[in-house]
Amino acid sequence: MSGIPVGISSCLLGKEVRHDGGHKHSRYCTQVLSKHFDFYPVCPELEAGLGVPRPAIHLREYADGMRLKEVRGSADHTDAMQHFTDRVLPELAHLRGYILMAKSPSCGMERIKVHNPDGQVVRRDGRGLFAEALMRTYPLLPVEEEGRLNDDELRENFIERVFAYDDWMQNVAGENLTAKALIEFHTRHKFQLLAHSEKIYRQLGPMLGDLKADALAAIADRYISAFMEAMTQKVSRGSHINVMQHLMGYLRDAIGNEDRKVLMEQIEAYGRGEVPLVVPMTLLRMAQRREPVDYLTLQHYLSPYPDGLGLRNKV
Repeated sequence: MSGIPVGISSCLLGKEVRHDGGHKHSRYCTQVLSKHFDFYPVCPELEAGLGVPRPAIHLREYADGMRLKEVRGSADHTDAMQHFTDRVLPELAHLRGYILMAKSPSCGMERIKVHNPDGQVVRRDGRGLFAEALMRTYPLLPVEEEGRLNDDELRENFIERVFAYDDWMQNVAGENLTAKALIEFHTRHKFQLLAHSEKIYRQLGPMLGDLKADALAAIADRYISAFMEAMTQKVSRGSHINVMQHLMGYLRDAIGNEDRKVLMEQIEAYGRGEVPLVVPMTLLRMAQRREPVDYLTLQHYLSPYPDGLGLRNKV
C-alpha cells in the first residue's frame, strides 16, 4: 500500500542541492514520516537552472514587485524561477501536503528577509517565491516548514490536516463528488471539526442541510474551504475536553460508574496539563472497542492518523 503523496524540499531528504553544495537532512522526515508519506522532492533553485554550488540569493523588493537576486553582484534569477514554477505547479495537484525548507528565498513559508534595491534588509515578513506561488495555487494544501515540525502542536496539526485532506481528495474531490460522499465525509470528521472550530462546525451543518440550494460542486468548494480553514486552528485543551465529554455521552452504556469516574479524572488531569491527550483518549477508545457504537466507529477524531506516529503522546 503506497503512502500519502507529500511534497518536500529536496535538501530535507539529504540531497546535496543547497547553494553551498550541502543539505539539511531531516531524520524525522526520512525515518518517521516516510513510513506514511511518499515524498515528492523539489528543489526550485536547482531545477530552475541555478546549479550547485551557486551564489547565495535573496529577495529584493522593487516598485514593480519582488525579485530574486544574487547577494553579491547584479544577476537576477526571477524569470528563471517563474518559468520553473509555471511549469512544475500543475504537476503538484496530486499532493496532500508540503514540507518546505525554512529561511529560503525560494522555499521559505514565512519570516523571510526582504531587502530593498540596495540590498539592505527592510522587513522580515516575506515568503519565498516558490512557496508563495505554491500556496496561492493550492490554498487548501496543508503546508508547513520543517523547523516548525519540532513544535509538538504544530506537528500534530499539520499531520492531522494531511490525513484529512487525503480523505477528501480520495473520496470526495473530482469525479467522486456526490451528495452521499460529501455528507459521509462530514460525518467522519464531525468531532475533529468541532474540536478545531465550533464556529465553523455550526456553519457547515446547515450548509449540508440543503444541498439543493446551489450546484453540488459549488457547495463542496465552500465546504472544504471552510473545513480546511477550521483545521488550521489549534485545538485548545478545553475544546478537546468538550469533544471527549460528547463522546462519553455516546458511550454511557459501555462505561460503568467506576470506569466513568477514572475517565473523568483523566480528562480533568489532561485539562490541568498533567497527562497528555493520549491518556483519556485511550480510555475512550477502549470503551468504544468494548461495546462499539456504530456512529463513533466512523469518527476519525478517535484515530486521525496512525498511532505509531505518537503525536497525541506530546499534546
